Amino acid sequence: MHSLIIHMSSSTARRPNAAALLHALPDARLVEAVDGRDPAQVTGVTIRPGDACAPAYPFPLSPGEIGCFLSHRRCWRRILAEGWDYALIVEDDLAIDPTRLRAALALVEAHVTPDSYIRLPVKPREKPAQVLGESEGLALILPKVIGLQTVAQVVGRGAAKRLLAATATIDRPVDTLLQMHWVTGQPVHSLTGSGARERTADLGGSTIQKKTRAGGKLAREFKRAAYRAQVALRPQHPA
Repeated sequence: MHSLIIHMSSSTARRPNAAALLHALPDARLVEAVDGRDPAQVTGVTIRPGDACAPAYPFPLSPGEIGCFLSHRRCWRRILAEGWDYALIVEDDLAIDPTRLRAALALVEAHVTPDSYIRLPVKPREKPAQVLGESEGLALILPKVIGLQTVAQVVGRGAAKRLLAATATIDRPVDTLLQMHWVTGQPVHSLTGSGARERTADLGGSTIQKKTRAGGKLAREFKRAAYRAQVALRPQHPA
C-alpha cells in the first residue's frame, strides 16, 4: 500500500510528527498542503457560500478549510497520476498504534477495491448499516451516517476520480461534503478499532478551527444541529 501525508512544510510544530509518520506508514511520501490564505494556491475550483447542493451549509468556508479541501484534492489527483489502485491518505496530526494499524490495513486490503473510500476514524461514533468484515477487534462497516474528520482514509483510484469530478465547486468543508453520498455518488465505509488518534492539541491546535464570540456560539450550535439533522435524513444503505 502507498501512503500520502498531507503536511505544510512551513509548519515547524507538526514537522516531527510528519517525519515519524513518514517512517511508520507503508511506502509513505509527503504531499505539500495547500495554504488557503494564498490566492495563488487556491485554484482549480469554484468556491460558493454553502449553496451548491442541498442541504445548504450554514457557515462560510475559512481559509484553513479551503486549504484542507484542496490538499485532499491534490492527493486524489496524485493517486490518479501514479496509477495506484488505492492509497492511504493521512493528515499530519495523526497518531498511530503500529500493531493496530497493521491489523487494520490487513483488513482493509482484504476488502478494498479501486472504487473504495474507507475511513479510519479517530472517534468511533458511527452506527453500522452493514458490517462487511471483522477481525481482532476491528470492524469494517458501512455507516448509516458518515462521520466527520479526514485524519486517515484509504482512497481508491475510482473513488478519487469520482470525488474530483464532484468537487469542481466547493461550498463546505471536505469532511462535510464526503457525508453527502447522494451528491458525490461515492459510498463511504469506516474501519473501527484501528487505534488512530488525533494529536491536534499536542501540535499547537487546529489549523482550520474558527474562533467564535461567546454570543455567537449558541446560534452556531443551533445551525449546526439543524444541518446535521438534515444530513441524518439521508442514510447510506447496503447495495
